[in-house]
Amino acid sequence: MTDPQIDRLDVQAYTVPTDGPEADGTIAWDSTTMVLVQLHSGGVVGTGWTYGATECAAVIRTTLAPLVVGNSALETGRCFEKMVKAVRNSGRQGAIGYAISAVDTALWDLKARLFDMPLYRLLGAVHDAVPVYGSGGFTTYSDQRLAQQLGGWVHDEGIPRVKIKIGQSWGTAVPRDLERMRRARSVIGPDAELYVDANGAYTRKQAIRLARAAADLDLRWFEEPVSSDDLDGLREVRDAVDTDVTAGEYGFDLVYFRRMCQAQAVDCLQIDASRCGGITEWMRAAAVAASYGLDVSAHCSPHLHAHVAAATPNLRHLEWFHDHVRIETRFFDGALDPQGGTLTLDAAAPGTGLTLRAGDVAPYRTG
Repeated sequence: MTDPQIDRLDVQAYTVPTDGPEADGTIAWDSTTMVLVQLHSGGVVGTGWTYGATECAAVIRTTLAPLVVGNSALETGRCFEKMVKAVRNSGRQGAIGYAISAVDTALWDLKARLFDMPLYRLLGAVHDAVPVYGSGGFTTYSDQRLAQQLGGWVHDEGIPRVKIKIGQSWGTAVPRDLERMRRARSVIGPDAELYVDANGAYTRKQAIRLARAAADLDLRWFEEPVSSDDLDGLREVRDAVDTDVTAGEYGFDLVYFRRMCQAQAVDCLQIDASRCGGITEWMRAAAVAASYGLDVSAHCSPHLHAHVAAATPNLRHLEWFHDHVRIETRFFDGALDPQGGTLTLDAAAPGTGLTLRAGDVAPYRTG
């Protein structure tokens, strides 16, 4: 029997304005770009994407597409290796890594659809549903907007864990962040878990001082209190506070994740399939974390991560990130419902269970 072949690769970039000004501890933005890949094999289409610069689309068209088109659609590993080897001299970090990730996730979706089975079952199902945490709380939000978003997640949708951004101003960050954290706790009540993300905005001592000042708020998650490149700093903060420290969203290969685990820098390792090399590298990174006794958490892109998360034994949860939820629920049929704080996967839908609404996304095309 002849394997189904990859006949064609299509890629487009779409830039979607945010629903208001957004910022975290280090940058501000007013739009989000999705670079979307579709692989064709006969009449079957597999879809993958990343959130990055429009330049990712050019990398996919000129460098990656010739490497995968014509290959067996079943040999995801072979295609991944071809892509990684081909970019050796260009460097896998940054936009090229994002590009590889988009193609790899499309390869896996295509393969599952060819077998007419849900992706999480093809990968090796461990869970039928995966926990999520609501993520937004941007530093630009008014008190009213913050309360509306957090209250909606906790009280209306029943998501029992939420995250806000902190660290906007070097001079006044700690006082303002404490005020916002206290406001968040008052909105969500005493039982929901409160997470914070500084996006590397603090020095080590600032981060420790903030965590200690917020001891009465029962923080459960302190994401990137210092730069994720500062492994010694992450470990120092981790050792000094009771809150779980986490990082890893900017990892592009196994060596990065091994170093972070080996340095004892985090209590839970974040992995982003839209950056690290897609589903192929996500699974390997999760195995590295497991060898160090660590859970993993999926960073952003909840519908991209739902199936690989469900096939991961050491999963803690995935991020129900406001910007990406707006895009994924708006432009795909089959989007998942976080009601009750979990995403329950459809055991009957092949692949990721998503179908692109081409007409809805077309007006946002930028590349």
